[in-house]
Amino acid sequence: MKRIFDIVLAILSIIIFAIPILIIFLSIRLGGGDEVIYRQERIGYHGKPFMLFKFRSMMTNAEMDGQPMLYTNDDPRLTRIGRFLRAHHLDEFPQLWNILRGEMSFVGPRPERKYYIDQILQRRPDYVRLYALRPGIFSPATLYNGYTDTIDKMITRLDMDLAYLEEQSLWLDIKIIGLTATAIITGKKF
Repeated sequence: MKRIFDIVLAILSIIIFAIPILIIFLSIRLGGGDEVIYRQERIGYHGKPFMLFKFRSMMTNAEMDGQPMLYTNDDPRLTRIGRFLRAHHLDEFPQLWNILRGEMSFVGPRPERKYYIDQILQRRPDYVRLYALRPGIFSPATLYNGYTDTIDKMITRLDMDLAYLEEQSLWLDIKIIGLTATAIITGKKF
């Protein structure tokens, strides 16, 4: 049921938001962005890697030395348009394609990079329980804990994601989508 809900909602979202998606695409392209869509390997359902899609919000050389760096709210690597996209979570639109491909869901734990998962696993081996879920665009942990810019915040997010795993239902997903959409529309920073 959840998978059908995700597919239908993703298709409707693409139709409803087609014009804003096109405007974002053109804004990045006209702003000098050759790479409009950013791809990054994340770990997802059943612990399998997949390519996460986002609108590019950072400079193309944001991690030049290959060392992963966590995003911060005042991150100097953000482009001008990227700062706006991140503040309003509009960089996430391309993840609708990840949903259609079956790699993500609307609601679930945010997918993480292996580099950070390895660090979390050293402290919390129960992280692997999250592999039972498709990662999500929306997450109760993101809604209430915000972006994670430290390993400690990732551990807090893990606790919230594990609670979601135990309580998940279609009704809870609808509630999380509604609360997140309301937060984004009203300009709440998280």
